[in-house]
Amino acid sequence: MGSFASKGGPRQPGSVELIAAMVWDFRLELALLAAAGGAFAALFLAAHLSAPAAGVIVAAATVLLLAVGSIRRALTWSLHAAAVRRSWRMAWMRCGLAPVKAGKVTRVAAGERIDVRMSRGSSFEELGERAEQLACCLSLRELRVARDPGDASRGTVTLVRLDPLAALARAQWPQLTGAGRSLWEPIPLGVDEQGRTVDVSLVERSLLAGGEPGAGKSAAMSMLLATAALDPTARLWLLDGKLVELAAWAPCAERMVGPDVGEAIELLEQVREEMERRYRQLLAGGLRKIVPGAGMPLHVVACDELAFYLTCEDRKRRARFAELLRDLVARGRAAGVIVLAATQKPSADVVPSALRDLFGFRLALRCTTPQASDTILGQGWASQGCNAGTISPVDRGVGFLLAEDGLPVKLRTFYLDDEQITELATRAHAQRHTTTAAGMAAADVGVGG
Repeated sequence: MGSFASKGGPRQPGSVELIAAMVWDFRLELALLAAAGGAFAALFLAAHLSAPAAGVIVAAATVLLLAVGSIRRALTWSLHAAAVRRSWRMAWMRCGLAPVKAGKVTRVAAGERIDVRMSRGSSFEELGERAEQLACCLSLRELRVARDPGDASRGTVTLVRLDPLAALARAQWPQLTGAGRSLWEPIPLGVDEQGRTVDVSLVERSLLAGGEPGAGKSAAMSMLLATAALDPTARLWLLDGKLVELAAWAPCAERMVGPDVGEAIELLEQVREEMERRYRQLLAGGLRKIVPGAGMPLHVVACDELAFYLTCEDRKRRARFAELLRDLVARGRAAGVIVLAATQKPSADVVPSALRDLFGFRLALRCTTPQASDTILGQGWASQGCNAGTISPVDRGVGFLLAEDGLPVKLRTFYLDDEQITELATRAHAQRHTTTAAGMAAADVGVGG
């Protein structure tokens, strides 16, 4: 309840306001006491029983009601939710914030999520800046703030009390076995804090992944590359600054280059020529973008060690590489060009915002600083609780994914070891060889006929 912020900061509530606020905060408990007192009085007056006998009857009725599991759980949660709202109110008062009204409280795996509404003169940006202070007041691991995209005055606050992903073992990729895959279908990437599978659909999207060495970028990239390789209609183009991370997929690729920036530029120019040719095909066919079954395969450009190419000594080559990559990310969507890029150095001088903001999907794994996390996800997310810098170094594969709904989701990616990657790459190569041979045989039959 509290008062609205004034020009000089939040006005201190008077004694009457404090009493009214306290009564309102304990309304559920007071209502339960009133109901019990009313039942006691009704029994006493109606049956002229002694006070002890009436008390026994009321107590027996209460025990019978609480014996019903659904009633007991609902009442217990209602009391807990009321306590959460009270502690939330006290926290923002102690931090000197303008009123942030708490609404529905929902249980989540990490703690509780509260629907909140800001008062006039305040904002979610201000609330996000005080997230660490509020987390200290509430004795939390962290506090995450998310604004409603459709209403700047409403949003949610997640009170993170534990990390459910820390105890979750890295699970095997669900698509490790089975028949061929299609890039047109969603790809399972990991599991979120609720235990739900997180999928990504790469069509008309590109993905940027960043994090310190050993954070799990290669495993995340491998699942996406495995799907592309197992789709015999897709075309793979690989750039690997270390020459070993993507080597397993080389037999499935149209072309692969290593730590040679000149060759990397040639590869991007080749893909851009294909993109331009694709747009001419779309124009001739009266289409605005590629669609399944149109006979135009998806092209996947995967770049590991992006920092290597964007920080090479030759300034002209560095600028040319950045220009070509930015063009593919910006214009490649409708033409079926998908860019997957990963970097161990997520800093603004390596990944400029002009390039980062073009990626539809961004995955921030363990970073060393909040600034590095924001370099991947976007400015301001770290202050709202989506900070990959808080992820423990031992939690490989844990990160924040900014995807479809525009809000980062914390997840633990599925895992592929080197042996599994080799098996998938071998199977993909065999499928592609079989598909190519079948296509050539069909063409020979057509010529012979």
